[in-house]
Formats: sequence, structure tokens, C-alpha cells
Amino acid sequence: MSDLAADQPATGGDDPLRLALHICFALQNTSRAFNAVYRSVLRETGLTYPQYLVMLALWEHGETTVKGLGALLRLDSGTLSPLLKRLETAGLITRSRSVSDERSVVIGLSEAGEELREPARKIPAEIQAAAGLDAADLQALDRILRQLTRSLDSAADSAD
Repeated sequence: MSDLAADQPATGGDDPLRLALHICFALQNTSRAFNAVYRSVLRETGLTYPQYLVMLALWEHGETTVKGLGALLRLDSGTLSPLLKRLETAGLITRSRSVSDERSVVIGLSEAGEELREPARKIPAEIQAAAGLDAADLQALDRILRQLTRSLDSAADSAD
């Protein structure tokens, strides 16, 4: 077995099945690296990365339905429901039935969830520092990744 570094592109040949040629593999490795940094940065908040995403959505958009939150975060209800249950148990969010549609569950911030916003303000700068990219590079990367997501969504929709 050879020693292979996942962060180094493979050299030689033009075999399309080389692992290093797959952008999805590079994105997966980047995601895992981000998760490791977020685990450390989020430790003092008590949040996991998926919980942090929920809180970001609520801080930005305010009260919303489970369905709306799932669409925003691209999470299905099977993933989102236990996540929301844990946040509610931690006292950070509230869940209630919609007055206008009993089938719909409304998610909102509790007082403790709102108070967590201030200590969380330092997290983006810590992540940017860990990423080792300046603001312009991060903006360019964000633009490219959003375009990639749109293209892949379109291709998936076309395939269906």
C-alpha cells in the first residue's frame, strides 16, 4: 500500500478515474476540514455545525416554518427534526404549531437563542482566519461555489 496524501493532486496520466481529478473529492475534503475547525470554534457555544446553521438562519430570517428552514438549509425533515429537538431541549429555540395551518410547525428563537447571537459574532472571523484566505478570495470562492451549485441543481433537475 502506498502513502497517498488526499490534499495533493495525483500526477501523471490522464485517467478520468484518478481520485485527484474529481472536484467532488476536493470539496468533500474541504468540508471535513471545515467541520474540524468549526468543532473547535463552536465548542464554547455548545453548538454543532448543523445546529449553528439553524441558528444562523433564525438570526437572519427570524421565525420560520420547519419546511422553510429545511428548504433554506437544504435539509430533509428526517435530518432537521432531531436537530431541532436538540436545540429546543437546549432552550435555544421554540417550536409551535402554526395558527394558520396546524400541519405546519413554526420555529423561533428563545431568549437564550437570541442571547447566543452576540458571542457567535466572532465565529466568522475565526473561520476566515483558519481558512487562510482574504475576504476577496473568499468572495470569489463563494461566487464559484454558488454557480457550481446552480449548475448541479439544474443538471439534477434535468436528469429527473
